[in-house]
Order: sequence, then structure tokens, then C-alpha cells
Amino acid sequence: MKQITLGRTGIISNKNGFGALPIQRVDKDYAAMLLKKAYNAGITFFDSSRAYSDSEEKIGYALSDVREHITLATKTFARTADEFWDSLKASLNMLQTDYIDLFQFHMPSVCPKPGDGTGLYESMLEAREQGIIRHIGISCHRLDIAEEAVCSGLYDMLQFPFSYLAAEKDVALVELCKEMNVGFIAMKALSGGLLAKSDAAYAWLDQYDNVLPIWGIQRESELDEFISYIENPPSLTPELRAVIDKDRTELLGSFCRACGYCLSACPSGIQIHQCARMIQLIRRSPSAMWLSESGQAMMKNIENCIECGQCRAKCPYELDIPALLKANLEDYNNMLSDR
Repeated sequence: MKQITLGRTGIISNKNGFGALPIQRVDKDYAAMLLKKAYNAGITFFDSSRAYSDSEEKIGYALSDVREHITLATKTFARTADEFWDSLKASLNMLQTDYIDLFQFHMPSVCPKPGDGTGLYESMLEAREQGIIRHIGISCHRLDIAEEAVCSGLYDMLQFPFSYLAAEKDVALVELCKEMNVGFIAMKALSGGLLAKSDAAYAWLDQYDNVLPIWGIQRESELDEFISYIENPPSLTPELRAVIDKDRTELLGSFCRACGYCLSACPSGIQIHQCARMIQLIRRSPSAMWLSESGQAMMKNIENCIECGQCRAKCPYELDIPALLKANLEDYNNMLSDR
């Protein structure tokens, strides 16, 4: 079993973390089955957020009896000190625990620091002094915020998108974390569902001995794949390298990572995180659901784009979102006419 020590936290985990965002989409007992099966197979790192509806509640329901044997990480969207304490109290209650191993600021617009006027970082320190949290982390999609957090010395852990579609600057961020002894949690290791070969994703990430991937799991078949890698980790064979090279050729560049930053910015209610990568989704997953009446209605709403630019301003990857939407709509309509 390959293990990783997460920076200066001293937290030890095997190379499979459980990303608990998707279990909000399944019922409580099925989620509990997945969580218990993961734990029994040797997975001990579980990551959630206050923003993931009932995800924390399901973790508490399933794993409270093994609390001392697992690492619980969760996140807060709090933007004020009062919101911070309300969020932390709710997380403790839902997770059925009296402490959280890793508490993370979730997608902040700036890097929280002492004396910035929000009281957020000071609240983190107070919670740590009280023993309610053990380590301070930050989860974000913006490279500038991530780099600032790592270099500040204020954060024990960074959660950031990292997959074999990563750019050189993303790899440099991983190396910076290693240099600064900051733990690195790789979210979106399958790039929001665009990457289909989990063995290729695992093998590529396994090159980085300071990176813990958290896999978003909602089906038992998905979990079984990652469990199998505990004892038989995939290696970067020529066949898997060919898969990676092909995906990088097809996808690298201006593609939507489905981070969701832009959604609240759209006055027309366009589901940008789906529409801006629709053609990639159709090509890489069963197309029926995307070409259904509801899928067509979702795509047609792109016609209501007023090109206000708010989504472009919110995108941490500086994508030309209106152009992506229009291109996807044109290709989508062509697919419909060719059916």
C-alpha cells in the first residue's frame, strides 16, 4: 500500500482519498455503504464541505464509530467571523465529531490573512487553539490565491485542481508545496468527468510523492476501481502514456474545468459548467442524457447570453466563456441535425 505524508501536518494517507461531493446525489444508506466499504478497504481520508448539502451528515452517519481511525477534512464558505463559527458548529454536528482534522476556506476571492479585516484567519487560529480543528487549509481554483497561500506560511494544506491535463504552472505549484512543506490535495483528478481512464489518472499522479488525489465517488463500481489500486497501483505503461498523450492533444487548452465560479454571475441562468464543455461530455460519456429534451433546453438557453462579461471576469482560468458557449451550441445543433 503506497502512503503519503501530507506536508507538515504529519497526516498519513494512502494515495486514495475519498471526495464526498458526489454522495449528496445518492441516498443515505447507499452513501453509508460506499463510505464503510472505502474505510474497510484502507481508505482513511474523507473530504467534504458545508456546501455539499448532506454530504457531511452522511459521513457522520457512516463513520462516527471509527472516528479516531480516519482523517476528516471539510470546508467553509464563510466570509465573516460569525459565519465561520456557525459553519464550523454545523460541520461538527453533521460529522458527529468534536474536532476536524483539516478545516479549509472554500473558494475565497482573496487569501485570508491575519489583520485583513474579516476576522476569518483569526477565527481559524482560535478554533485550532481550542482543539476544534487541527490543521488550516485552503481550497481554490485560482493560481494566484494558491501561490499566495502556500508562500504565506499560514496554511498547512492546499487543495487545488490537478490532473494529467495540468499546465506547467500547475506542476510548479505542486513543487512549491513540496518545497514549503505544505500538503497538496488534488481535486478534479479526472478533470470533472472529462477523463475516463482512472488508471491513467492514478498512474500519472503517482509520479508526485507529495500529492493526495481525492476521487469523487458515487457508484460502487467507481469505488472498486480505486480500491483495486491500493494493492495493485497502475504504472505509466506505454499504453497509458498513449491515452494521456491523446487526451492532452484533444483537451489541453481552453476547456472548462467545471469549477462553478461563474454560475452566480450569469444573469440569464445559463448552466455554464455544463454548456461550455458539452461537446466534450457527449464524446466521452453516453450521449442520450445530453441530447434529451432537457439537455436541448439547457443548451438553447445559451441564445439568451447577453455577453455581459461577468462570467469571463469570474473565471479563474481566464477563459472566453461566451465564445466557448457559442462554439458548443453550434456543434451541439449540428449533432442534433445529423441524428
